[in-house]
Amino acid sequence: MNATWTPPACYYAPLRTPEEMESYWADLMAIRGLIPEDQQLLYQSHDDFLEEHEDYNLDQQGEGAFWGVVRNRDYPLDEQLTCEFRTYWVAYGDPPPVEPGVIQPENLAELAWAETRVPDTEVSINPEGAQKVNLPMWVWLDEVDFSPVSVRAELDGYGIWAETTATPKELTLEPGTGDASTHPASGTCVIRDGRVGEPYVRGRSGEDPPCGITYGRATHNTGANALRATLTWEVTWVDYAGNGGTLADGTLSSTIDITVDEVQTIVR
Repeated sequence: MNATWTPPACYYAPLRTPEEMESYWADLMAIRGLIPEDQQLLYQSHDDFLEEHEDYNLDQQGEGAFWGVVRNRDYPLDEQLTCEFRTYWVAYGDPPPVEPGVIQPENLAELAWAETRVPDTEVSINPEGAQKVNLPMWVWLDEVDFSPVSVRAELDGYGIWAETTATPKELTLEPGTGDASTHPASGTCVIRDGRVGEPYVRGRSGEDPPCGITYGRATHNTGANALRATLTWEVTWVDYAGNGGTLADGTLSSTIDITVDEVQTIVR
């Protein structure tokens, strides 16, 4: 889903339990082949850590976690390094410190939003197949693909979470040619009675569809028209404390090749 938000280059979040931290340091200390200066720096860092967190806080296993920096590999290294390396202990039940870079519920909402996956935008049309010049084509979205999608991001053990919900908002049609009229004229089909557009039913051929396109020229000489259908999803969030808000809309598009034939008539 396309959107205007991306995760930050770096932030601080829970990384390791005491037992995991013990294993982490054991792996580091087992590294061989370091130059003497780096080896000495590693030993000193280990001693400094144990001086602050005796025996890796193993006596507090299940009571908290070590927090550290998370770096987003999609960013250049200099941007990832804007968060300095640091490790600190946060007990379960304590709120995360309100400091620059420390993940907060709003950030969890954004991370959940980044992981939101919505169904492909697959519209239905009538008539199916080739269209006719000046004959309205009805377009609608099946209700099975028109349901809200929720994703939750949580800090395990802390009871801190945020959940985003993406709800379909509107469908925008781009006919793929200037020789066409959209219904409505704006090309944006809004939600009505919980759905986008309406399936065509027999007896309504003389009506303009609530959502659709009328093509004004055949495609024999130009090739098929690339109809682009874009569904906009409105994104809201709520957290464990009842706070919430909105995030930037997301969009998902699909393209259908539409051929248009001339209407054949017989003059007597």
